[in-house]
Amino acid sequence: MGKNIINIALFGLGRIGQMHAENLLNHKDFNLKYIFDKDQKLSKNLSKKYNSICIQNPKIAFKDKNIKCIFIASSTNTHLKFIEEAVAYKKIVFCEKPLDLNLKKINMCKKRISKYNPKIQIGFNRRYDPAHNSLKQNLLKGKIGKLEKIIITSRDPEPPPINYLKTSGGIFKDMMIHDFDLARLYAGNDEFDSIFATGQRFSNKKLKKINDLDLATVVMKTKKGVQCIITNSRHCSFGYDQRIELFGSKGMIISGNQRDLETILYSKNSTDNKTPLKKFFIERYSEAYKIQLNDLVKICKKKSKPLADFEDGRKSLILAEIANKSFKSKKFEKVIF
Repeated sequence: MGKNIINIALFGLGRIGQMHAENLLNHKDFNLKYIFDKDQKLSKNLSKKYNSICIQNPKIAFKDKNIKCIFIASSTNTHLKFIEEAVAYKKIVFCEKPLDLNLKKINMCKKRISKYNPKIQIGFNRRYDPAHNSLKQNLLKGKIGKLEKIIITSRDPEPPPINYLKTSGGIFKDMMIHDFDLARLYAGNDEFDSIFATGQRFSNKKLKKINDLDLATVVMKTKKGVQCIITNSRHCSFGYDQRIELFGSKGMIISGNQRDLETILYSKNSTDNKTPLKKFFIERYSEAYKIQLNDLVKICKKKSKPLADFEDGRKSLILAEIANKSFKSKKFEKVIF
């Protein structure tokens, strides 16, 4: 094994964890040395597939001086605990979003880990999507002049299982948090200072029992007056709808939907007939997940800053909490970071 290979330990082997494991396994700069999941049977079965050591206790990875990075893809309620332990052992951390569902716990964690000057990359993978990221680059180049409006549409083809939704924290914290992060990416240093949120239940009666929504819209305004409109839906009959529009004083740039095949059919019965949209987030953002790992390599080797860090994770949850507050109050709420 080469000297520059980064030894990594992955915690959490659910759907997203297994996807990350595959990407780490296929990445030339990483050696997936350890895997851990509370389901030991699952972990043991997957250890052969990933050519990794199944560990029963995370401390084995923390104490191993050859482990450079801890990759956290476990359940949300374990994130902060693993982050604190990892940085105490001077490990670089990758953590899936959200950091936690409780802002007080996040703030306490921030205070406790500050003395370690930690390097933590948060899994806001959409920042790394080539199309979404190109909007930011074009904005910085002045292609559309001064930014005036951000419009983000994000609709899932179907809702997650009800057991997941019960502990997800609701549509603002679970689903829209990605869009809050993207909005902050495009707004740059011009932070949002007010939010109005509304929502509805149309198609899924089970959501009423857990007090969640299947449709939500947020209007936000930055300190300099840039407007942002985010629309979310947990169901979309025509596929995974992901679109972003940036409108400025000199023009507009759009990141549109992606399809498996960019073909258009013209026939006697129809014209402009396009192939379906990509099915869901793992398919749509497959390239972004891989590029995200390239950023992690830079953090591990070159001591660079991640594109999305702990503070980005914290601020996005603040926006989600204030959106919840606005939904209940039915009025604009002030944002205080």
